[in-house]
Amino acid sequence: MPESRRRKKDDESYRPPQRAVPPEEQTSGRWVPVTGSVLLVLGLLWIVVNYVAGSSIPVMSSLGSWNLLIGMGAIVAGFLVFTRWR
Repeated sequence: MPESRRRKKDDESYRPPQRAVPPEEQTSGRWVPVTGSVLLVLGLLWIVVNYVAGSSIPVMSSLGSWNLLIGMGAIVAGFLVFTRWR
């Protein structure tokens, strides 16, 4: 049975791809956890205030059901900011 040709080994010419910045040096700023925490708390407070006293606050009463979307949007934005935290 015939044998297939063997490949040449080019171990000397192979170099792994270089990263621009090593992962150890990629750190997030101090604004990331602060902003994420503020957005989470703000969204929670918006929803709680809406259910407790939303009818007596003119801006919240005019928004109606959109208040829940605003609060949940702030909470989701907080989680998205936390994904940038290293």
